Amino acid sequence: MRQAERRIFLIRVLLQENLQYRDLQIPVDETEQKTLLRALMNVRPPRPIGENFHVVQDEYLREETVRKGVMDIADLTPVEPGIYLWQGDITTLKCGAIVNAANSGMTGCYVPCHGCIDNAIHTYAGVQLRLACAEIMKKQGHEEPTGQAKLTPGYNLPCDYVLHTVGPIIYGSVTGKDRELLAACYRSCLELAQQNGIGSVAFCCISTGEFHFPNDEAAKIAVDTVRQYRGNTEVIFNVFKDVDYEIYRELLG
Repeated sequence: MRQAERRIFLIRVLLQENLQYRDLQIPVDETEQKTLLRALMNVRPPRPIGENFHVVQDEYLREETVRKGVMDIADLTPVEPGIYLWQGDITTLKCGAIVNAANSGMTGCYVPCHGCIDNAIHTYAGVQLRLACAEIMKKQGHEEPTGQAKLTPGYNLPCDYVLHTVGPIIYGSVTGKDRELLAACYRSCLELAQQNGIGSVAFCCISTGEFHFPNDEAAKIAVDTVRQYRGNTEVIFNVFKDVDYEIYRELLG
């Protein structure tokens, strides 16, 4: 199958799964097809799907990642021993684990094509990730507490694992408790990585953006906590926005 054929196959399977979408016409335009496929994956509940879908989806997503360009931690230059700063798409990072800024439900973002990192990670990992997260949460029996972390495979991402952590949501002014919980997110991820022999971790800017933690204060907590608790774990501070890159560059000298 060519990439376009894989995309059409996946869209058709997802449309047929749901009576609400079965009469939806598949657009001719490639960009619109990609948008539709992502939206269908985003709204799909965590449940098993046929092996043929997995095979085609995995081939499709891995090819898409190759086309975007993979960044290997081995090709990065540390800004200080064991710590890196890289601006780009975290779903293209080849390292031990990437960190997902998750919500308390822990099964990803269900808003079609939303711009959050949770949505992107679940999209490019594939439908397996949502099901794996749902199984973890079913066994746990309650929502994920803020400041803790869970580990899953990376599936179709270049990384080996994904560390899912729930950061504090800021309503008004930042409190001391908010600062403690954000530091706990970084500490929990590092501890979980060390327990599982994961040599490198890429952190996104946890709790900024949708969760409204001020970027500069969140970055300082991130850097201070990583310097204190990283041990032998290599850490990449992954940023997407220019403003975050400048903040981290100043903090890391």
